[in-house]
This record gives sequence, structure tokens and C-alpha cells, in this order.
Amino acid sequence: MRIGIDAMGGDQAPAAEAGGALSARSVLGRGDKIVLVGDESVILPHLEGHDGWQDWIEIHHAREVISMDEPPVEALRAKPDSSIAVVAQLHADGDIDACISAGSTGAFVAAGQMRLRRLKGVHRPGILIVTPTPHGPVAVCDVGANVSCRPRHLHQYGIMASVYVNLVCGVREPRVGLLSVGEEEAKGNTLVKQTRELLENDSQLPFVDNVEGRDLFRGVCDVMVCEGFVGNVVLKLMEGMAEGVLAGMLKELATSMPEHAAAIKKAAGTILGKYDFNEYGGAPLLGVDGICIICHGASNHRGIKNAIQVAAELSKHHVNERIVELLSR
Repeated sequence: MRIGIDAMGGDQAPAAEAGGALSARSVLGRGDKIVLVGDESVILPHLEGHDGWQDWIEIHHAREVISMDEPPVEALRAKPDSSIAVVAQLHADGDIDACISAGSTGAFVAAGQMRLRRLKGVHRPGILIVTPTPHGPVAVCDVGANVSCRPRHLHQYGIMASVYVNLVCGVREPRVGLLSVGEEEAKGNTLVKQTRELLENDSQLPFVDNVEGRDLFRGVCDVMVCEGFVGNVVLKLMEGMAEGVLAGMLKELATSMPEHAAAIKKAAGTILGKYDFNEYGGAPLLGVDGICIICHGASNHRGIKNAIQVAAELSKHHVNERIVELLSR
């Protein structure tokens, strides 16, 4: 398998991307390669000094970079030799089997749709994240690819996310919930009400009805479906809350139980680590005709390494083929 990485995207580029590629040697199979896409003169110093890196790492030069604040589609058209555009094109041409980026999410999603196109039957791709809960992993889709959804888009997010949770997370019959402002059938806006009807009438999906935000950690569902705007708010809220709640607990416990401060701090670190985006690597962009993994902009080398593993898992379990199969029914 050949996995391409946009080496110029992200806050720590290209150090994080090069470091992730170097540390990924232990998880790569025989003949697997990492292709770092970007400015060779900037990437190379981060690889030199590591013996034998040429055995599993290649550099594909791309002279341009798309910044986080550039309009995605316009930037792709104005910068065809940007690392994001090139890594997506390499995938479309079959030179690599998967692509990864911690750069502009909007540009990477646009590149995926423009270069790779969509899987047969898919109307809009969606970004999926998996969050740990006391009751097991829960997938949320979409968390930012599509902020202007139609009911059929959300319906397909339920199908695609269910395939991922089943094949990659090992959940036998994933329960699907639709994120709304209340559990009752009459609650929600027009989009939610129309989507609920589609999900309820789909015999392929174990639909558990509307769910609320708090149900994410209550074991109510294995897949939570929502539009990208709402999903992105949920994602960022979870990140901030995990840090904020633990920080408040540590401060309070340090005052009331100072003799146990060290043990409490260690336990808090373990809990926070479970919600560290670097631990999960990246979020798959489901629905494109390829494997695209979107990393957090602040990903370090460990996050990039784990994103490589996520890409390998999607390929291993033939997630795209299963999605096409279900949508064709």
C-alpha cells in the first residue's frame, strides 16, 4: 500500500508529517510506502540523519501551499501544484492508495470531491469521527464536510457511518440516532423531521429515533447523524469540555485532597489521553472514491502515524466497497 501525506499542511508541518512517516515503519507491511508531498528542500532536513528512511519513504515535490484562511475551491484552482491538490491527484491517478492531510479541511474536502469524485450512489461525502464513551465508541457524521444538508445526505451519513462502525470498530449491528433538540417525533427543524422519516423507513438500519447531545455518552446509539455545522460544533465542544472539566476537577481536588494530588493528576492524564485527537489519528472523509483521512491541524507525529493506521484499516476492511453495496440496494 502507498499512502500519500500532505507534508505542508498543519501547524507543525513538515516536522509532524515527516516524524509520523518515520515512526510509521513499525506498522507498515512489506513493500508499503509513505509518499510525502510538498517542498522537498523543506521536508528533506527532517528525514536526513535517520538511517534507511528511503526504504519506506519517498518525497514528491509540490511547490505551492494552501493556507488555512484561503477560500478552498478558489485556492485549489489558483494553486494546482499545492501539496493538497497534488496528493489528491496522485490518489486519483492511482499512484497512491490513500491520502492524508492536516491542512485546510475545506480545501482537502474539495480536492477529494474534485479529483477523486464520489462513490457510486453517494450524494455528499461526510467526515466521521469516533469518540470514546463509557459504553464503547460512538461515531458522529458529519462533522464539517457539508454544512448545507438535505435529508438524503443525512440518511446516507447514517448508512456510511454504520458501515465504518461495523467493519472497523467491530460493532455488529450499529444503532443509528438522529441528533435533534428532543427525542419526540415532533421535535427538530424541517431537515431533522424529513431525515427521521427516511431513517425510520430504511430496513437496513437499526434506527433508534431522535437523540439529544447528552445521549452521546449514554450508550443510546453507536452512530449519531447530524449536519456538518452542528457536528463541527459538537466536535469542538467535546475537545474543550474534556480539557476544561478535568482542569476544574484537578484544581478542586488539589485543594481538598493535596495528599493524593500526584495520583489524581496521573489518572486525569489517562482520561484526557482517551480524547486526544492524536490518539485517533484522523477522521475519514466517507463517500469519496478513495481513502482520504483528515487530521487535526495541531496533529503531532503520533497523530500522523495513527492516521496512517486509520487509512490502512479502511483499505483492509473494504469500507468503500461495502458502502456502494448498501447504497445500491
